[in-house]
Amino acid sequence: MKRPSLWILLGGTALLTSGFASAETPADFLARYQTEARQSTPGFNASAERGEKFFTTTHGGEWSCSTCHTKNPAARGKHASTGKAIEPMAPTANPERLASTRSVEKWFGRNCKDVLARACTPGEKADIVAWLMTSPR
Repeated sequence: MKRPSLWILLGGTALLTSGFASAETPADFLARYQTEARQSTPGFNASAERGEKFFTTTHGGEWSCSTCHTKNPAARGKHASTGKAIEPMAPTANPERLASTRSVEKWFGRNCKDVLARACTPGEKADIVAWLMTSPR
């Protein structure tokens, strides 16, 4: 019987400790963004109510988050320009949402620039995640 190579073992260990091998949860993102927001706003607490308002309001442009994602985060959306289907945002309706830092940061980065013409703040991200976590199926 062959023993696994040292390189395979080291690579597997690196993968496990890098965070890529373990799924993250919506609560992990909420805690992370809330902690980041408290660095500039001591005592900050995420608000699902603020998150819903942020998600459904235009911010000086033509689009809000709900323009493409709908006002119901448990429903499928459709991109306003391309018509491409968008899976539900609520983790209760789509367990793949809010499950990886790479994906969450990519989409917050892209969508915040589309809606706000800037990056979202950690507080805005925390509020959105708090709201998405409260959305039923």
